[in-house]
Amino acid sequence: MNRIIPIESSKEIQKIFGSHDENMRLIEDAFDIRVSSSAEGIKIASHKKDNLEKSLNFICQLLNLIRQGKELTRQDVAYSLKEYKQGGSLNLREERIIDSSLAKSIGPRTKGQKEYVDAIRNYDIVFSIGPAGTGKTYLAMAMAVEALKSGKVRRIILTRPAIEAGESLGYLPGDMIEKISPYLRPLYDALYDMMDAARIEKYLEIGVIEVAPLAYMRGRTLNDAFIILDEAQNCTHEQMKMFLTRLGFDSKAVITGDITQTDLPGGKPLGLLEAQRILSDIEGIKFVYFSYADVVRHALVQEIIEAYERSNKKDNT
Repeated sequence: MNRIIPIESSKEIQKIFGSHDENMRLIEDAFDIRVSSSAEGIKIASHKKDNLEKSLNFICQLLNLIRQGKELTRQDVAYSLKEYKQGGSLNLREERIIDSSLAKSIGPRTKGQKEYVDAIRNYDIVFSIGPAGTGKTYLAMAMAVEALKSGKVRRIILTRPAIEAGESLGYLPGDMIEKISPYLRPLYDALYDMMDAARIEKYLEIGVIEVAPLAYMRGRTLNDAFIILDEAQNCTHEQMKMFLTRLGFDSKAVITGDITQTDLPGGKPLGLLEAQRILSDIEGIKFVYFSYADVVRHALVQEIIEAYERSNKKDNT
């Protein structure tokens, strides 16, 4: 059995098939079909009528997204397949937080990320909890840059606890700035994706952007600022309370963490888990949870995280 989907231009073929046809190979494997292109359009072949109809509907929805300006990546297609199998419809319309001359437009790419971005817009304190690669820090940084550019805040403050794999800062070479730089590197990496280097250096010099270890927040009141606390799973109970009580007028705080990857010494309670228990019922504070389905790194990262989750469930039974 065959069906043909008409196309409007050859560019649509290129976009939906993807680089080296990688998008279409995902679709073929998911529906057990064979897809080819011709002057007539996209040809779908399958010996199963149900597979043919489902794949036809799925590809048509992808084409509609492309015609609305959506640029499809392999990760978009992989996520869309999961979404389609759950509910039969897709919701990957392009939403841009910022347009960067250094990178493609930046915005949410999954339902979980969309919920996260909406939460940051609507709440003054947002906790994002989930595995690596789900965009927790990156999207928070994009929202911070957008808030600064639009005049919603006067400065951006980026912080994280300087605890990593049990190492002590005292044993590292150099002055304090040199000691903490490796711990803050992921924050710098995201920032340099969104702003040009000269502007970042200027903002760092005059204090419009501040990148510092969590200990530097003690005793301060942070007004008119967008504050990101990264790697919050490495915060103690005391550190988390200290950070949250720094929030001043016209400020917003985003706290990110992965509770499966803490480096706190054994026996110490996680400040992130304590905050979840104590603060989850407070109006004005929002908790957003990511899963492996929201991972936007290499496709294998999703499978790795899912495999570890299955292993942990077995160990706990």
